Amino acid sequence: MKAGVRALGVAESYRGSTSTLAGVVVRASRVVDGFVFGSCTVGGSDATAEIADMVDRLDREDVRYLLVSGIAPAWFNVVDLAELHDATGLPVCSITYEASEGLESAIRGGFDDPVVAEDRLAIYRAQPERRPVSVADGTVYVRSVGIDEERAGEVVRAFTPEGGRPEPLRVARLAASAADAAGRER
Repeated sequence: MKAGVRALGVAESYRGSTSTLAGVVVRASRVVDGFVFGSCTVGGSDATAEIADMVDRLDREDVRYLLVSGIAPAWFNVVDLAELHDATGLPVCSITYEASEGLESAIRGGFDDPVVAEDRLAIYRAQPERRPVSVADGTVYVRSVGIDEERAGEVVRAFTPEGGRPEPLRVARLAASAADAAGRER
């Protein structure tokens, strides 16, 4: 992949009722090239719309890929990858870092209202299956929309030159944590 290709990584940090979302543009050469911030409701259903809005506000035609850390940030605020792809026009990859049986039982047990739980489960079940992708220091698990599986693996590997987390997501997680801490200190 050419060194100047850019991906936007989105990660979150939360304490309380809102989650700070950070978006970081990173070149394949690992140069950080832009930031955008947003928030979504912990336990809510606004993560997909907020990430799409962040991409819109960033207004960067040079971003080629959208990487999202996880599928259910902010206490099961499930991201609809197809909706996000449709809203942004970008290939979208959701990346997780551990093998698991999935989130169905956690989502079901995470809400007192069974209707809310079923709404989240419907979105979650509509997402593509996770598949393992080998990276420099291990394996990550990727769901992708708007890009074929082989190319998604190539993109994830290109943005993960070392460690087990793609650089756009590693930096976004740091930025989200810093912004969340700064917001609490005000």
